[in-house]
Amino acid sequence: MTTLHVADPCSGDALIGRLADPERLEWMHLNFTDPARVAALGDADSYATRLYDYEHRGLNQIDWVIKRLRKDPSSRSAAITTFQPLTDTSYIPCVSLLDFFINHQRLELAVFAHSIDFGTKGFANLVELAYLQQHVAEEISSNVGPLTMIVKSAHVYESDVDYMNDMLSSIDENTLNG
Repeated sequence: MTTLHVADPCSGDALIGRLADPERLEWMHLNFTDPARVAALGDADSYATRLYDYEHRGLNQIDWVIKRLRKDPSSRSAAITTFQPLTDTSYIPCVSLLDFFINHQRLELAVFAHSIDFGTKGFANLVELAYLQQHVAEEISSNVGPLTMIVKSAHVYESDVDYMNDMLSSIDENTLNG
């Protein structure tokens, strides 16, 4: 069980931009924006489908969140899921719950993930979640607040250990400070 708190999320994070593998970022960006099925995940629905056309029923959950928070900025129930229980039989999306709420006049986002692969996808998930949070904040005329991700199983696959070690060894004080 891991909790990651990002005080100032930004989809254009400079550190991630310098260190992250562009192909991995692009893969996740497509997962969040392209409604095509994801071959690498056994032809599962993409996050784009889950967020913008839930269960292929035309339900745009992001628009629903925006409308809910516009109607009631104090709402504590602007929560959506990516889990589609009627069709998710062999693949369960890693990011499963997104809960948007306004706190101290800033839009916060709490995310629950049953599992996040921080070797290949964790940073890319954070970038896309920050983009969603920024989008909702803009639509409801709010500032962006913290993004908190609770992960039941945070891990790095053995096949990515060398990649992660190389990336971590390239980080020094100058890299972190820009």
